[in-house]
Amino acid sequence: MKAAVRTRYGPPHVVRIDEVPAPEPAPAELLVRVHATTVNRTDCAYRSGTPFATRVVSGFPAPRAEILGTEFAGVVERVGAQVTAYAIGDRVFGYVEGRFGAHAELLTVPERGSMAVVPAGVGYAEAAAATEGAHYALAMIRVARTRPGQHVLVLGASGGIGSAAVQLLVAGDVTVTAVTRDAVDRVAGLGADRVVEAAADAVPDDGTRYDAVFDAVGKSSFGRYRHRLTERGVYTSSELGPKGQNIPLSLLSPLSRGRRVRFPFPLHDRAMIQRIAHLLADGRLRPLIDRRYPLDRILEAYRYVESGQKIGNVVVDVVR
Repeated sequence: MKAAVRTRYGPPHVVRIDEVPAPEPAPAELLVRVHATTVNRTDCAYRSGTPFATRVVSGFPAPRAEILGTEFAGVVERVGAQVTAYAIGDRVFGYVEGRFGAHAELLTVPERGSMAVVPAGVGYAEAAAATEGAHYALAMIRVARTRPGQHVLVLGASGGIGSAAVQLLVAGDVTVTAVTRDAVDRVAGLGADRVVEAAADAVPDDGTRYDAVFDAVGKSSFGRYRHRLTERGVYTSSELGPKGQNIPLSLLSPLSRGRRVRFPFPLHDRAMIQRIAHLLADGRLRPLIDRRYPLDRILEAYRYVESGQKIGNVVVDVVR
């Protein structure tokens, strides 16, 4: 089968398109023919091995996974002898961070993995782009403990995480002020109550105080937005923050009775993907898709994602 392969850490050019043996599904696994995948910030981090702590998980000195790719959507081609929840021909999508392998024509996934059936009327590209940003956004919502009627400021609302966060918050009856430097109209179309055109670290202070600030691009800090929070407001970020401050600050949050930092350690499982499937099915989640590339141009996809110019998600079409 054809796959995007890398054997060392580094910039996009460490990835090459190659012919590799097709994987064999175990008794409790499915073999999926991938129709669409994505290149996202998670893929870029594991490919480059930065921050360096990433290599503790992904392998040192060389990466264990030669084929990256965390998001996928495709068709079940074979099922293991113990599989009962899926059948050959099912349209499925999911998230495979840790296992990886979605940047290839074929992928094996555990039956009980982070996977669900693609809802009727949802395309492969849309389904493939629905999980990475959404699972970070769900982690932010979980740690901030947002509830209906609250007001949340989303920084970087045009990115994969930010655009998902806006939609998930709106679906939870939360008032949303979305901040973006680009694509103001597209962000407004996500349902935000207000859109501010600004950089994440330069939002004008109009006196509004927020129950939570979601930094979906990691370009700001708790110190910069502390005074924008309500008395018991929460700041959460998709990144570690300046000098890695968000982890120690979040560890101190149980001691604080006022404004605090909470770090959104993301989790993914079958229940989470099924929740995303329901949101896709009823239209409450519609991933923003910026560009699409064929698999043999995946290096261009990596370069574009790392340019910082993408809006929403970058899809790689494996089956054209």
